[in-house]
Amino acid sequence: MVTLGRATHLGLVAVGLTIGSQSDSARHHAAGDASGSFVSQLFAARERAPSTRYDDYFRKYSKRYFGPGFAWRVFKAQAMAESGLDSTATSAVGARGIMQIMPSTFAILNAHSGGIKSPEDAQTNIAAGIEHDAYLWQLFKRIEAHPEHYRFMVAAYNAGEGTIQRAQRVARAAQADELSWQGVSSVAQQVPHWRYHETLGYVNRIARYYHRLQTLDAVPPLEMDLEQK
Repeated sequence: MVTLGRATHLGLVAVGLTIGSQSDSARHHAAGDASGSFVSQLFAARERAPSTRYDDYFRKYSKRYFGPGFAWRVFKAQAMAESGLDSTATSAVGARGIMQIMPSTFAILNAHSGGIKSPEDAQTNIAAGIEHDAYLWQLFKRIEAHPEHYRFMVAAYNAGEGTIQRAQRVARAAQADELSWQGVSSVAQQVPHWRYHETLGYVNRIARYYHRLQTLDAVPPLEMDLEQK
């Protein structure tokens, strides 16, 4: 769960946006065998095709907060990891909706402007999650390689930016590459107060789901490979 200490704008202004993360449903798996052919992966993905119901929202808010041409499927993959694209999902700590937003966020929004829809409103929930991703993207802007940048962004969404920055400091002290997710992952056990197994698994699930979405949509060429080699 992540708490923002900044102003958030969704057409409305709020402070202290809180975002939670929950494990994805066991029914969501990577499509196909990585060693199989593209065709076999495509058919495997189509057999378990995720809903396209909210794709327009992922496109819209990816463009709004990241600009045109951005890899919007990353955010859909993230939502698959968060909630399985279930707008009614609720975590053990009360995070709700597709991107797992805390109800306190909506209370803050209502206090400022009123009339905000519930956390289960898919459009508002997706907008809030992607805007927070944009904040994290800027926070880790020193990381120039896009696959690495994405990994740090979603890791911070899951564990909190302070935790990932702390992990970078530990990596630097250990003479590992603090701008490489592999470098940070290598010192994960040494980072205090980090449930790193959860975060590492979360990053890897998003990578698999992203690849699955690309395969399903037959995107030529693949926009980006998020999976660690």
